[in-house]
Amino acid sequence: MDLIRDTKPQRKRKKLVWSLVAIGLLGLTIFVPKLLPTASPTVDGATVWRDTVEFGTMIRQVRGPGTLIPEQMRWITAVTAGRIEQILSLPGTEVEDGSLIMRMSNPDVDMQLLQAQQQASQARATLAQLRTTLQTQELTQRGNVATVRTQFLDADRNYSTNQRLFDENPDLVARADLERSQELVNELRIRLAIEEDRLAVMEGTSGAQIAAQEEQIDRLMDLVRFNNERLQSMQVQVPVGGVLAALDIPLQEGQWVQSGQNLSRVVVPGRLKAEIRITQTQAQDIVIGQTALIDTRTDTIVGSVTRIDPAVRNGTVTIDVTLPANLPPSARPDLSVDGNVVIERLDEVTYVGRPTFGQANQRVSIFKLTPEGDYADRITIQLGASSVNDMQVLEGLVAGDVVILSDMSRWDGFDRVKIRN
Repeated sequence: MDLIRDTKPQRKRKKLVWSLVAIGLLGLTIFVPKLLPTASPTVDGATVWRDTVEFGTMIRQVRGPGTLIPEQMRWITAVTAGRIEQILSLPGTEVEDGSLIMRMSNPDVDMQLLQAQQQASQARATLAQLRTTLQTQELTQRGNVATVRTQFLDADRNYSTNQRLFDENPDLVARADLERSQELVNELRIRLAIEEDRLAVMEGTSGAQIAAQEEQIDRLMDLVRFNNERLQSMQVQVPVGGVLAALDIPLQEGQWVQSGQNLSRVVVPGRLKAEIRITQTQAQDIVIGQTALIDTRTDTIVGSVTRIDPAVRNGTVTIDVTLPANLPPSARPDLSVDGNVVIERLDEVTYVGRPTFGQANQRVSIFKLTPEGDYADRITIQLGASSVNDMQVLEGLVAGDVVILSDMSRWDGFDRVKIRN
């Protein structure tokens, strides 16, 4: 007779053994790699930027974007508001001094000119009337003076006769008549003096009144000329000869423009200059007279720094670079360019291409390739002066060393990487 065995204890032991095996494998997976040396990661050589350290002369430069602008340019602005009726010349057209480029209209300007002319005409008529009135009053007053003078002389003769007769025989002339004739003489003497003073006042003030009215006419004529100039400004002419340049916002016929708005601009043929914007941290080493290389994407023009803007705008400093008179065909107004300003020349220094990380006068870590080129080891170097494309190396590298300049921050946890060529 067969006996039935209980298999549950055996199953439990198998499960326990397999559990211990799994825990052991997991422990080996986690802890063994930490105990073993770290393997070097592999980097594709085609994805890194390498450069060779050199010894010699390093040209220190700073770079910034800029624009070519004419040294002499004239804006044409609207003297008064108006509607553009006709555009006769488009940007790029060569124009002469006084050329008509645009016609505008404004009925209000016409009306103001007519009103000013009417006021001036009325003022001239008032002046003519004033002169007639003053002359008439002066003539009338001269007649009054003559009449009073005649009366005074007649009364004086009567008084003299009465006085003589009274002195010869008091019975011939009554004392009352003598005194009456004397009083009349005194009265007429006073009246004559008053009339003469009145005539003098008229003669003295008539000139001032006429001068004031003439000054009023002059002011009104200035107003007429001003409004006439405003009307003439509706026929827009160029003040100097040159080439019309485009505006940022082109104007259209029928458009209403405000007083002072830019209508066009004339570029006077001649020399161009470059306005370069340099980062404020790099502009501190720029001085007037330094050489600047202007890159037009087609040609390189050698110029000289002539002005440095004392103000900082949007984190940059604007400098002016004067260019030679003979410019290549690629140099045109408003052309976007790049400018490199030569700061100084460093002789007998160790330098390398500018890495994507690190600033001047800093200690940075960088990968240097082994002589075989299969691996790159991390080293620490001391950087010196910086340029547009190069950096001075004060210590850590020698001429002939090959380093990786591209971003290797992905491998910050490794001191050596393998280069797959």
